[in-house]
Amino acid sequence: MADTLLVIHTIDEMRREVAAARSRGLTVGFVPTMGALHAGHAALVRQAVEECGFVVVSIFVNPLQFGPNEDYERYPRTLDQDVALLREVGAHVVFAPSVNEMYPRPQLTFVEVEKVTEGLCGASRPGHFRGVATVVTKLFNIVTPDVAYFGQKDAQQAAVIRTMVRDLSMPVEIRVCPTVREEDGLAVSSRNTYLSPEERKAATVLYRALGHGKALIESGERDAARVRGAMRELIESEPLARVDYCEVVDAESLAPVSYIEGNVLLAVAAYFGSTRLIDNMAVEA
Repeated sequence: MADTLLVIHTIDEMRREVAAARSRGLTVGFVPTMGALHAGHAALVRQAVEECGFVVVSIFVNPLQFGPNEDYERYPRTLDQDVALLREVGAHVVFAPSVNEMYPRPQLTFVEVEKVTEGLCGASRPGHFRGVATVVTKLFNIVTPDVAYFGQKDAQQAAVIRTMVRDLSMPVEIRVCPTVREEDGLAVSSRNTYLSPEERKAATVLYRALGHGKALIESGERDAARVRGAMRELIESEPLARVDYCEVVDAESLAPVSYIEGNVLLAVAAYFGSTRLIDNMAVEA
């Protein structure tokens, strides 16, 4: 547990604190979040605290990554609870800027990553990853981390950030940490709070579908269409689920594959009521 946890709301103050940490020779770790923190975020922060002497966690619900009919207005904002959790797990600074602090005037500059954004959530949420790449670039410029931590649950987001960092020669190491799950396999997510008890129970079908796809591959199935179809059929057997996508993609490029070999990613997304959940599982054939 950190002795003190500083909550900062301005870019200038955040830069001053990072400069002070660097003057003490500390490695800067960074965990970007939208708040409504859960066990998955806590695991990222613990990893950062273990590896870095100065850990910053941002809490910013970024309007650029939400579509016009998405949940920006109702996305949970729980700063007091988030700060309490971060104090417990040992973070040093919470950077919680306002929208006006981050975007004081209409945004005219955006970061666009191609190819890895085309399928999966990129197809379902046009403009989403442009918003993600833009805000993460801005946060990297403010915090200037040595290492930044992301969760495997958001595998496409992690791939986008890795590509962006590589292509723009950003001096930050990207760490992707394993998905944290509930006891019944459901990936922890801030959006799980939207689910009714019935929807929450139904949502475990995503993990079961991924497990089914993995078992098929491990038993020798190499036809990606059959694996996709089997995962979709299992999810569609749950009356409360509405499938968005079921895909088998290359683990690195995220391009769809027809024949399964090497490292692949099984990726699924579905709606439970109005709540859209995603999950994935890496498999080596």
